[in-house]
Amino acid sequence: MWNRLNKSMMVCQMMFGLSFYGVMVILTRFFLDDLGYSEANTMMVVGAFSSIGPLFAIAGGFIADKFLGAYRSLTISFGGFATGYTLLVLGASASNVQMSLVGIALASYARGLMSPSYPSLYKRTFATEEDFENCYPVNYSVNNIGSFLGQYLFPMVVLAIGFNGSFMLSAIIAFIAFATLVVSHKPLVSVGAEIDRQPVSPKNWAAFICISLCMIGLVFFMFSNMDIGKNIVYVIGAAAIGYFVSLMLKAEKADALKMGTILIMTVLTTAFFVYYGQIMTSMTMVTINTMRGDLFGFIPFAPEASMAMNPLWCIVGGPLIAMTFSSLEKRNINFSTATKVGFAFILTAIAFGILTAAVMGVGPDAVIRPEIFLAVHLFQALAEVIVGSMVVAFILSVAPKHIENFSVSLFSVAIALSGIVGAVFSTSIALEKGQEITQEIIQSVYGGYFSTLTILAAVMVVVALMASRIIRIMLKSSEAASEELAPVQAES
Repeated sequence: MWNRLNKSMMVCQMMFGLSFYGVMVILTRFFLDDLGYSEANTMMVVGAFSSIGPLFAIAGGFIADKFLGAYRSLTISFGGFATGYTLLVLGASASNVQMSLVGIALASYARGLMSPSYPSLYKRTFATEEDFENCYPVNYSVNNIGSFLGQYLFPMVVLAIGFNGSFMLSAIIAFIAFATLVVSHKPLVSVGAEIDRQPVSPKNWAAFICISLCMIGLVFFMFSNMDIGKNIVYVIGAAAIGYFVSLMLKAEKADALKMGTILIMTVLTTAFFVYYGQIMTSMTMVTINTMRGDLFGFIPFAPEASMAMNPLWCIVGGPLIAMTFSSLEKRNINFSTATKVGFAFILTAIAFGILTAAVMGVGPDAVIRPEIFLAVHLFQALAEVIVGSMVVAFILSVAPKHIENFSVSLFSVAIALSGIVGAVFSTSIALEKGQEITQEIIQSVYGGYFSTLTILAAVMVVVALMASRIIRIMLKSSEAASEELAPVQAES
């Protein structure tokens, strides 16, 4: 099942998690303290950084399908990460807002280039589809090992070597992943798609460079003008989905029905990741303002590092979720992917219910213990593993092969749209600089916000279960349409 190639790729996945999320966890303090941003503006920028990258997976999927192939796209993306983090070093050294925004713009674009390329190439390193589907949740946990280490350690690293030193460390880690892919060039290309094995024409290189420069410039503009930037995200997301719908309308009935199920899963994924996005925005601001003390009395946790609890639980959750559903399948208990997403919303409702109870019951000292956030992240992480690993596997299993990478990019579009929507929602709890944190503010501002999210998560459980039934019907109809078409194709 496991071989040297997919192990090498998982090393790159871990390096991505360590460097990218290490940067993300210190961006909030960096923008608040060093660059002088307000809470609302900081949440928008950090929320955008966590989501705009996946949006540009649209361009990444197109580039991988039409111009470079998955291997080249993935390799270039890690070079982009290393360069972007280096620009952040320069921005932090001079407290230069523009240089910092260029750095996160380049890193965001690199993430968009990576998002569809990694699963497509990673899938090809396995002998069978079954091996890939069984191992992908484990790969998700590997990413979260890097993510946990980055999010837990980097706030403490900042205290030792500052923001510029921490950004440089991320650049070095990203370069290690880049070098790993370069060294593994021949074997990865040999298992790649046909486009990976073909040379790239000067015309395609020129098109790639032009597209990349335009995308990076657009991302920089969006970070610099978030009021306009969020609308650009909505337009691009709608355009991507509209293009996918146009392809669906032109496709044969069997493929069109399968593509329709991808659209339904995209909607469910968007709704789910609105909740996931709260980890980087509203929940991080709440922990900065309220979380005090060491975890269990002896494990130090910087408030902004609380988001590290999410990948910590994901490390455990990946194998646990994989083993649970594999065990059920051996007993002929099979759940559709949409039903599993329904289970994820149940876990999300529990997570935000715990958080709501904590903020509503906060004492006069306005302090919430780290153990509360550990429990919240437990349930949210299990939900994330279900959606994050199984939706991608579902899309790959039903997508027509000629638009496989673009279909996977719709998952990233969902993350982007939800990230911006979630960031916009989270600004409703932003406080003014220097405002005193009191029991009343926590209960009225934070309590009302998280209780609303809890109720909506419960509603989404019902929606997901209804969607599961619709998808099951559509896939059966697709299978029937394929059987009807087979004799016609055989005669022709």
